[in-house]
Amino acid sequence: MSVEHASVEDLGRELGELIAQTPEYKRFEEAREAVQRDAEVQERIGEFEQLRAEFMQARQTGQATQSALREVQNAQADLHSMPTMRAFLDAQDELNETLKSVNEAISEPLAVDFGGEAGGCCQE
Repeated sequence: MSVEHASVEDLGRELGELIAQTPEYKRFEEAREAVQRDAEVQERIGEFEQLRAEFMQARQTGQATQSALREVQNAQADLHSMPTMRAFLDAQDELNETLKSVNEAISEPLAVDFGGEAGGCCQE
């Protein structure tokens, strides 16, 4: 597709399609689907989200304790140590590194951090 005949949006769509074909993206999707299928992981996610929501509410009212924070941190550590969840987090990290590289490649000729600053206002 030549730049003369393609809109920036078309090129963006093509880039998205190419990213979706990378091994990093495919591993991420497979790991995400595995997390969604794993009943034990889903249960732990629910438990962690509940604890985190309770802690955030307590924090907003000034009633959060160090003990409650440790409980949330321990629940998160337990969740992240599960093999299926660990594989997902590793795949997510790999995909993020790939997307960071893509962002840098796009940003270089623009002299702007495409993913971080391009949409911001009044940044120095």
